[in-house]
Amino acid sequence: MSQSGGSGEAENPGREQAREPEQEQAWGPEQQERLRQAWVDKPPKLSGRVRLAEYDASWPELYEREARKIRSALTDGVLLLEHIGSTSVPGLAAKPVIDILLAVADPADEQIYVPALERAGYRLVIREPGWHQHRVLRGADPGVNLHVHPPGSPEIPRNLRFRDRLRADPADRELYERTKRRLAGRDWTYMQQYADAKTEVVEAILSRADVG
Repeated sequence: MSQSGGSGEAENPGREQAREPEQEQAWGPEQQERLRQAWVDKPPKLSGRVRLAEYDASWPELYEREARKIRSALTDGVLLLEHIGSTSVPGLAAKPVIDILLAVADPADEQIYVPALERAGYRLVIREPGWHQHRVLRGADPGVNLHVHPPGSPEIPRNLRFRDRLRADPADRELYERTKRRLAGRDWTYMQQYADAKTEVVEAILSRADVG
């Protein structure tokens, strides 16, 4: 499971074992069932190939707009809020969806944050209690994937290390973009398959970030 949240879009580095794209495309019943269980409703299928957009200088501004909305909705309930994913990396092509990482005290206690976020225009789409209590809410204008974790989730530092490495290292940024463009040219049933297919290069970049 993700992006991107299951439909992706969010980068969840290291989530799955690396597999070849052709194997990803041929997911079996077990993988499809895991995806189905994670989604509150039926997981959406891709209607075509993954669409990447050239970097848009408005993406940080869109994040800031959403951040203000989230902070207004949750006030002191926001323990951490960060722009993550490819739209947070200047110069990097990306799916035009703003990925946001939110830490709350206990994502399992959905009443402390989901109703307020729903009133602000978000919708809960993914619930993964067995994976760091991960939740994903989506916003529509602009497209947003809001990833919710508890403060101690290892995915928080992993996402931030990955983002910061791509911001700081042109070679790794170019490598990641080449990988994304190559995989975006393939046919996938679910966005999560595209996300999983990036795992090997994501892990390699993270290993260099850890050394650096």
